[in-house]
Amino acid sequence: MKTIADLKNLKGKRVIMRVDFNVPIEGSVVMDDFRIRKTIPTIEKLREKGARVILMSHLEGKGGDSLRPVFNYLRTFFPITFIEDIESKEAEEVIKKMSNTEVVLLENLRKWKGEKANDPKFAKRLASFADIYVNEAFPTSHREHASIVGVPKYIPGVAGNLFMQEFNNLKVALEPQSPALFIFGGAKFSTKLPLLKKFLDRGEKVVVAGALMNNFYQIKGLEVGKSLVEEGYFDINKMLEDQDLYLPVDVVVQDKAGRAEIKEPNKVAARDVIMDVGPKTIEDLQTFITESKFILWNGPLGNYEKGFDEGTKELAHRIAESGKDSIVGGGDTVAVIAKLQLLDKFTFVSTAGGAMLDFLEDGILPGVEILN
Repeated sequence: MKTIADLKNLKGKRVIMRVDFNVPIEGSVVMDDFRIRKTIPTIEKLREKGARVILMSHLEGKGGDSLRPVFNYLRTFFPITFIEDIESKEAEEVIKKMSNTEVVLLENLRKWKGEKANDPKFAKRLASFADIYVNEAFPTSHREHASIVGVPKYIPGVAGNLFMQEFNNLKVALEPQSPALFIFGGAKFSTKLPLLKKFLDRGEKVVVAGALMNNFYQIKGLEVGKSLVEEGYFDINKMLEDQDLYLPVDVVVQDKAGRAEIKEPNKVAARDVIMDVGPKTIEDLQTFITESKFILWNGPLGNYEKGFDEGTKELAHRIAESGKDSIVGGGDTVAVIAKLQLLDKFTFVSTAGGAMLDFLEDGILPGVEILN
């Protein structure tokens, strides 16, 4: 892939950059700026080279459908203009009159059906704004949307600095130094199942926690009470026989009255909800961490949103203090690590969630393929 480093003579050139500003918003306030802050160095680099920078992103399911709060946040870093209607004549005029180093933010792409549909007409519209396309949105590059795979068909496309950081670091996880440790939490069982199989087939230690473990417990014939379980048939009996698969040996449950209690998996009652892993499990994970040369972690160990984050916090500290090569990803996991101020203690913290999982499974993404 060509990268920003390959771009010469950017002075006066219009660069349209796909970013991922799909961040949590409450009211008009950005609640988590991790993804935005990681992108700002690339924006500044383009401005230093005299480029006219047009930013585009989506926003969905994060507390709003307008990127105006993100625009207000970005104004604290550099002068920026907000374009509400991408298809308006006004949008064309604003972009046409841009001066060198100026920045423009387009409104939420998913307000237009052409984005998700990868409509060539919509992609051409976006491409018409600029001379060069930059993909700095690795977390969205598993989507075949107009701003990811459509625009670079019409103007030259390159990868951004953050995009390449994601690509190069996650590539290490495809062929990690052995013994490696893979820890998967959170939910979305069907999405993560192929990865569990892949790394077990390679003989690496795989830890399953979060809501994922409930499916395994259920198929083993254990009671999971009212815990979250993804419905559907999943043939994982062979995986259950694999000695490299680890399921938590104790869990934190919440009963009908809201009381929390630590139990062994075979003691979970029909009224219980499994909410987190227990202390014995954390000690087992410490052993695995000590024995490993590489660690990849995606997804919290417990129900983070309902306050059951002790297991996740403890694991974050243990990995951070281990000094081992480590990659971590997933929005909730990163949010916990950020609150603990441990972001710089890991080898790499990915901004990606679903794209990270897809890349680890296939080693390619639509957004990567189109830039090759």
